[in-house]
Amino acid sequence: MKPVRKSFSSEGLFPFDFVYKDTKSPERELPDHLHERMELVYVYRGKGTMFIDQKLYDMKDGDLFIIPSHSIHRAMPDPIDPVTSTAVFFGPGLVTFGKLDDTYNAFRCFELANKRKHYRMELPDELKIKTESALEEIQTELEQQKTGYRQAAALLFQQWLLQINREAKATLTVGLDHSSIGPQWMQDILYYISAHLENDLSLSALARQASVTGSHFSRVFKQLTGLNVTDYVNLKRVALTKELLLASDDNVGTIAERCGFDSLPHFHRIFKRVTGETPAAYKRRINENGG
Repeated sequence: MKPVRKSFSSEGLFPFDFVYKDTKSPERELPDHLHERMELVYVYRGKGTMFIDQKLYDMKDGDLFIIPSHSIHRAMPDPIDPVTSTAVFFGPGLVTFGKLDDTYNAFRCFELANKRKHYRMELPDELKIKTESALEEIQTELEQQKTGYRQAAALLFQQWLLQINREAKATLTVGLDHSSIGPQWMQDILYYISAHLENDLSLSALARQASVTGSHFSRVFKQLTGLNVTDYVNLKRVALTKELLLASDDNVGTIAERCGFDSLPHFHRIFKRVTGETPAAYKRRINENGG
């Protein structure tokens, strides 16, 4: 598997990247990938499919996709009527500041999305208008680069994110999100993989779990997610190890075993192939940068 790591231009005190009103094409779209930045994708028009973590969604105008850090995701635009969208990538430092209100959590929508495994908000008309206005204002600030433009862009983004978090509190906690894309066994197997990363997740084992042939499983899985089974499982396992390396004091060997890697050398090889650095270097970098 060739690693796919999205590069970001903005670092340091302004961890923010912005791709405004980009019309997607299958040729230019990244394959399944993950990154440390949180991401928001707003759809203006067009059609396509969005794959996030273990969910498949039809993309339509007014959708806002909430992509937590370290989530495997991929946009697959329709070749005839491709999606036009704005993507916002940001690090925690952009919205982390002294708390003025103990009841407000700037990462609320991402935490809810992770908890519910529900990554799409269908914005009401009023919030669509506010969203498109806020994104346009951010683009203007970044284009004109007047004095204080980074500060202005950050403030505009923080205000918009506040509105999204207010809506998410209601939207992402009501009802269940059922995907209608693909057969039911495919939807079930994506959940099974996430819940059983320590198990045997080979193609043959997963095909047995889904009660389909290996060749059929492989073909449908690739068609719907854009990845083969082994690459997807490796990305899921690496995403979990990254969380555990920061949240746990367990040694690397224990974490690797818990995440389903059959040996420590295998874990180190896959982790570096996906992230471009060793587990120790990753943990040190994140700790030095304050998370």
